[in-house]
Amino acid sequence: MAAQTQRLDQLAKVIRSKNAGPFELTFDIMFDDPAAYEAVKKSGVINAKRIAEAYRVRVDDVLVCRPYDAAVAFKITIRRPVSSGDIEDRDVYGCQQHVPLTSIEVPALRAAAG
Repeated sequence: MAAQTQRLDQLAKVIRSKNAGPFELTFDIMFDDPAAYEAVKKSGVINAKRIAEAYRVRVDDVLVCRPYDAAVAFKITIRRPVSSGDIEDRDVYGCQQHVPLTSIEVPALRAAAG
């Protein structure tokens, strides 16, 4: 039997994206449950390699990918594939770029109570 998982959007209170200047996108994954945050952090599923795969960028283009315990959140920053406002840009504000994060699978947090 495969291990049970939960999608990140089932665990996080907020998953959002926005520009960090014209050449970078920043992502926030915020939790209202410290236990869920700790479980996601310990699972290691939020890492530069996975972010690079999700956004089809090089690992070197993942500039920041780290937990912030004080905020019960993760902060991620990547280089934009094209600059904000470029003719090829489809989201000038970067506010719709968080979607690939929502489906990241996280190992089940708790065993069912018996």
